[in-house]
Amino acid sequence: MTLAFPNHSRSFDKARNAVRFAGHDGMFEIPFLVEMSAFGASSAAAHLTDVEEDACLSAFDRRRSAVHAAASKAYAGGRRRPYYVLTAADIR
Repeated sequence: MTLAFPNHSRSFDKARNAVRFAGHDGMFEIPFLVEMSAFGASSAAAHLTDVEEDACLSAFDRRRSAVHAAASKAYAGGRRRPYYVLTAADIR
């Protein structure tokens, strides 16, 4: 099966300073994280403000098609990891 993204929800994961979203391979949910640096933000920020988190989520929304393409490429070949981490190098 191919990876699909029927659910447009995403959230900010404060513990990992990343945006969390999921794809689906049939009935299986495949979790992904996108590092903040993929959106031009510093991933070294330990205590982000709500405004900075909102900016990362907005950046995700603007780049959603590129993020989904990178996620599909990372997932190619099927499920091998508990979750996938996408970096700036993955999203062009």
